[in-house]
Amino acid sequence: MPYKSSKRKLMAAITAILFVPSLALSSSAQERQPNIVLVLMDNFGYGEVGVYGGGALRGAPTPNIDSIAREGFQSTNFNVEAECTPSRSALMTGRYGIRTRQRPEGPPRGVWYGITKWEVTLAEMLTDAGYATGIFGKWHLGDTEGRFPVDQGFDEWYGLPRSTDRAFWPDSDSFPHGVHDKVVFTRVMSAKRGEKPTEGEVLNRAKKAALDRELTDKAIEFIRRESKNDKPFFAYVPLTQTHEPVDAHPDFKGSTRNGAFADVLAQTDKYVGDLLQTVDELGLKNDTIFIFTSDNGREGVPRSFGFTGPWRGSMFSPYEGSLRVPFLIRWPGVIPAGQVSNEIIHQIDLFPTLAKFVGGDVPTDRVIDGADQTDFLMGKTTKSARESVIIYIGNTLFGAKWRNWKILLREMDEDSYAIKEMAYPSIYNLIIDPKEEVPELNYLDDTWVDFPLYDVLEDHEASIAQDPGAPDDP
Repeated sequence: MPYKSSKRKLMAAITAILFVPSLALSSSAQERQPNIVLVLMDNFGYGEVGVYGGGALRGAPTPNIDSIAREGFQSTNFNVEAECTPSRSALMTGRYGIRTRQRPEGPPRGVWYGITKWEVTLAEMLTDAGYATGIFGKWHLGDTEGRFPVDQGFDEWYGLPRSTDRAFWPDSDSFPHGVHDKVVFTRVMSAKRGEKPTEGEVLNRAKKAALDRELTDKAIEFIRRESKNDKPFFAYVPLTQTHEPVDAHPDFKGSTRNGAFADVLAQTDKYVGDLLQTVDELGLKNDTIFIFTSDNGREGVPRSFGFTGPWRGSMFSPYEGSLRVPFLIRWPGVIPAGQVSNEIIHQIDLFPTLAKFVGGDVPTDRVIDGADQTDFLMGKTTKSARESVIIYIGNTLFGAKWRNWKILLREMDEDSYAIKEMAYPSIYNLIIDPKEEVPELNYLDDTWVDFPLYDVLEDHEASIAQDPGAPDDP
């Protein structure tokens, strides 16, 4: 029986009446459910932001983004999926990407592109809890009828249905228009709930360079408009940088004299600052959860010049440079300022955590892999609600992390992306060997770690074996 409720207005009314948080919130936070602004970067590495060792080191200070850490919580061990679509799926559903990408036996074979209608998204949970919802940016979870953002819980959308690497096509001298009926340019799209999305301008390199400014402005307009209403809002801002092509807006091109990537980093900090300033000027600072994070690590192509800090690898690999990204969250009066933790968190935790913060419902008719991190973020405990994560590339299980340890059943050649099947799994201590260079380091002293690592893998595989997958068609 699908979880989605058709009685959203009733749910919103009940939520408004019954919302009495069990959390120890400040008096201002208790007056209404918190607004949520979630900024998601695209292929943005761990080491780009000042508080993660980047900023000025990368040619562009990031004071606005850094301020979120100063006023809230910074994770140095925030884990994500290794590529765009499963990562965004995990964020939206609180479920590992493998669960939303499964297929039953038989045709059509392959993997689902994104999520099916059956999945319950973060936007749908928040809609049922009484929120106005808007997405301003890249969706990348379905580009066919019935699977756009406005079909999956968002009231409005302005942005892109799929990856931004297609911005290269219109400017390519080797791409003749109409060469194949299935090869089409990506266009900026927009829609309101219940509408069929309309197509706008073609995404070329000039449009890509200008787009994040437009997305920020659209999000600011949404925040200003919705701040005048009685209901709280969820502004999801999945920006398109620093996914290729990395071209700065004309206002920032050449501004740092440190190259295109530094220019884009400077413009991103400005755009995040504009969002923060809007929230603060409207008097909503204490009533708004503000999150900054990324879908996965830096681009795999060398020319992107992304930076993963101390970690090895790039996106689409099983290494920390792919899986560990910035995560900053502030909610003054509720999340204590200046917290920094290396405890494990995963992006799937955001669904149940935000549900707890706002008084929303978590689906009970499917496996939810996320853990409620409210006590951890609020400083009631120094321990995360999880101590392990699972690692996939596509639909292939690569390994797991448990506390500071990591097991890889398979490794990957970082130049060719060839998968290496290991005769014996690699085991890394990420405190001693953060670059995952010497799997046998101290291993003879620590063979005991096989037991918890294999327990994590076996428990997950048993769960997947019992999971029927999504019941509807893609």
